[in-house]
Amino acid sequence: MKTPSFPLNAMAALAMLAIATLSGCAVGPDFKPEAPEAPASFSTWHSGSPELIDPELAKPAASAPPQSWSMFGDPVLDALEAKALAANQDLQTAALRFAQSRAQLAVVNSQKSVQVNASAGAMRLRESEDGEMTRLLGALNPANRDELIRVLSDPHNFYQAGFDASWEIDLWGRVRRSVEAADANVAASKAMLAQVQLSVQAEVARHYFDLRAVQRQIRLTRQDIAAAEETLELVKARADGGLTTDLDVTRQNAQAADLRARLPQLLVQEAQAINQLTLLIAERPGALQAQLAPLPDTAAAPPLPDLSLGLPSEVALRRPDIQMAQARLHEATATIGVAVADLYPRITLGANFGFESVNSSSFGDWGSRKWAIGPSLQLPIFDGGRRRTTVNLRELQQQEAAVAYQQTVLKAWHEIDDALNVYTAERRRNAQLAVRERSSRESLQLAQVRYEHGLTDFLVQLDAQRTWLQAQRDYAESTSRLAMGLVAVSKALGGAGDVAGRS
Repeated sequence: MKTPSFPLNAMAALAMLAIATLSGCAVGPDFKPEAPEAPASFSTWHSGSPELIDPELAKPAASAPPQSWSMFGDPVLDALEAKALAANQDLQTAALRFAQSRAQLAVVNSQKSVQVNASAGAMRLRESEDGEMTRLLGALNPANRDELIRVLSDPHNFYQAGFDASWEIDLWGRVRRSVEAADANVAASKAMLAQVQLSVQAEVARHYFDLRAVQRQIRLTRQDIAAAEETLELVKARADGGLTTDLDVTRQNAQAADLRARLPQLLVQEAQAINQLTLLIAERPGALQAQLAPLPDTAAAPPLPDLSLGLPSEVALRRPDIQMAQARLHEATATIGVAVADLYPRITLGANFGFESVNSSSFGDWGSRKWAIGPSLQLPIFDGGRRRTTVNLRELQQQEAAVAYQQTVLKAWHEIDDALNVYTAERRRNAQLAVRERSSRESLQLAQVRYEHGLTDFLVQLDAQRTWLQAQRDYAESTSRLAMGLVAVSKALGGAGDVAGRS
């Protein structure tokens, strides 16, 4: 048995093609990532009054180590964040899209490998007596033509089995650019997953602090109602003793009714905030009722952590939306190379080997073998301008992705500046509201003493009481806004890792 030999010139051609594959360059532009534009300090790019600039922001920033949302020191919030990461449906959708992009990368990456397929079959067949073989026999005109037609057209069995293999020689980098684009798509999907995770965590924190703020308002309102009713009883007693008039009773009764009227709306706001949280962790209404019960009156809210912004250049790189926009630009750039490569010839190496026989007994004999090997060429000649137009389309899409990337970076710095302005202003407002609350409380205590000793009328005490109640509500609301402002800053900076707690 003689082994078939392959012509030496064909072997040399294959070797040259292999060398060209290894040394050839991919057509189309190469993507060169650039660091997003960033200021030297957070106070450099600032809109509005200079009074909104925190002096700490003007100092040289150091790199901030990543932290988690546990920086707020609230175990209930930590538990909610963990549940949201595990059960939030938007996050699950983003995770599935990320998994799909990785599967798509594996599909595209398979084009770099040899494609091998096996086939087998057995059939019963009959040739036509008036088919192509009849025309051939007519041309040959053998003496036993009719007998040959009868024999050839008799039904018979046919067996075949074998495999074929093919491999595209990636001369122009079409496959490599396809893999590059798919890999960039994976990076974009991963950044999108991080963006959704950040958004979900920020929403959980925001709604949680909003809930606690409403619950504080409810607690203050109940305390205010109790104090107002107690004062009403005192005024009634003084009126019965002739120490004051019924006008004071009417005024205090109106004050108590006003406080009682505030309570139902606050209770509705509490229920809505709880439902927002249960939706974020994919739970039914009421599932978090016990976990989100109001904190005891004696429970002090943990102090908010101080800002530690880090380097502006690191913040820009850390934001998931910027990472996603850069990955989309990379993907669009790589697809240009795929389109350009389609303008050039495509060479594929192919081979097949198998057995064919009309007799099952000789099907596996070496003489029943068949094989073929050699390259095939696909040369684009005319397609009505489709390939060239596709290149132009991919270039326009790349330009669009570049504009989107620049817009994302610019929008990011606007969001950061807005968040820092709001947080800085609210922190200063909160400090002044704390002073106002303490002063109002002292004024009320003094007015009560003067009223009880008959040194002033009840209207002075009532006005002092209203002022103190409003100061309490404003301070509690500001404290909540301060916490939510810190959440907004954390999100704008690319995650909770940009806020570091201090003792």
